[in-house]
Amino acid sequence: MTIEDIKQLIADDEHRTLELKKTTGELKDGMQSACAFQNTEGGWLIFGIAPTSLKIVGQMVTDNTQRELAQALSSMEPAIDVRAQYIDVPDSGGKQVIALHFDGWAEGQIPYTYQGRPYIRVESTTRLMPREIYDERLRCSNPNKFAWEAQVADGLTIDDLNEERIRNAVRGGIAGGRINASAENDSLESLLDKFKLLKEGKVTNAAVVLFGKNLYDYPQLMLRMAYFRGKEKLVFVDNKQAEGNFYDLLDAGIAFCFRHLSLSGEVKGLLREEHLEIPIEALREALTNALCHRRYDDPRATVSLAIFDDRLEITNPGRLPVPLTPKTIKQPHGSYPYNLRIAQVLYLSTNLERWGTGVGRMVELCREQGVPEPEYVTNGHEVKIVFKKKHKSNSDENENVNVGSDVGSLSVVQLTERQKEIIRLIKENPIMSSQQMSVVLSVVKRTIERDLADLQKKGVLSREGKTSAGRWVLLKESE
Repeated sequence: MTIEDIKQLIADDEHRTLELKKTTGELKDGMQSACAFQNTEGGWLIFGIAPTSLKIVGQMVTDNTQRELAQALSSMEPAIDVRAQYIDVPDSGGKQVIALHFDGWAEGQIPYTYQGRPYIRVESTTRLMPREIYDERLRCSNPNKFAWEAQVADGLTIDDLNEERIRNAVRGGIAGGRINASAENDSLESLLDKFKLLKEGKVTNAAVVLFGKNLYDYPQLMLRMAYFRGKEKLVFVDNKQAEGNFYDLLDAGIAFCFRHLSLSGEVKGLLREEHLEIPIEALREALTNALCHRRYDDPRATVSLAIFDDRLEITNPGRLPVPLTPKTIKQPHGSYPYNLRIAQVLYLSTNLERWGTGVGRMVELCREQGVPEPEYVTNGHEVKIVFKKKHKSNSDENENVNVGSDVGSLSVVQLTERQKEIIRLIKENPIMSSQQMSVVLSVVKRTIERDLADLQKKGVLSREGKTSAGRWVLLKESE
């Protein structure tokens, strides 16, 4: 580097990637800026320039100057390898300019500190890094160690988890071929250990999110749901809040969609072919992603589901992974789970794919039903997926019915209204459990099980696979 290079560097005054100091007498302030460069886009720190006039004054560089500079650099953590360049100032009696270049921060790196404090660059100023940014970068650098989901759930034990939810997750994984069949007979402690939901034998926050039943100290485990009249958040038709673990919230969200989205269809043979105005499997995927990939470390933040006359929105606290944007997320991409342990359990239990294919499936499901593709919106603090409803013609209006309406006449078999509702639910989701049906229809589980048995006896339904991990099959009328 030459003095001409220095002149070019300082031509535009100090900015986001340039800090000027008159002498190393300002070494401490300079190193704070160097730390800030390491935590942002990188930049140059130059000693021997008058910041106000931009005059190149240089300074005398002694062995002591070099030692002080080396000691200052050694106070940076993690350690960095930066070499100072000493540039002679012409006609100055041996004075030199000292120039140091610092690389910027990359996703996944631990945040840098100088003398134990992290700094960040904001335009041409150096500031202490906000705690929220520091904690987030620390988590990203080693999620297995620093992530909220990996921390021990203070005061909770295995007894505070829902055993039925754990067993059902295992059965789903066995049916999907992702968990060995022998796991069905394992103890809860063994299962949680295999799921990596224990830390030194204690229950982690991830275990509580997935399977917790005593959630008094987890206000973030909530789903806010609202149905608005019109296109703005002005007039409530319905406003509910659900609390519970991942599966509780997923069930509640799907039930709310069934309650407030319209059905359309036609009679084919014995049964009426029906679809929600937004594909239920696409909504299930979107809600699963929101509950899985959200930030859980902020107890004030929750996932929300809002239905309007023209659209449905699912919003979760957090941000898109760094490689993805609202425009690129619908293109083929890898998997970047925010909560690795929660995502792994949902993958093993077949509730989630791990290859970044979920968004593509939602797009395809909407295309198949003639519904607009979902769109993503983010502001750096929240991620929102928007499903627009299909524009309805007059004939469409005549075909559509509310969820609570008659699902179609079954002329061959006499069924109760509730049994018709059960058939409708199974048509939309063949793997729906009796527990989920009871939530949607607001009927106790035992009543649903009696109706299912009656429908099988009448030849309307059959069951494929194991009781806990199979699927319902609707039987067509014989030719």
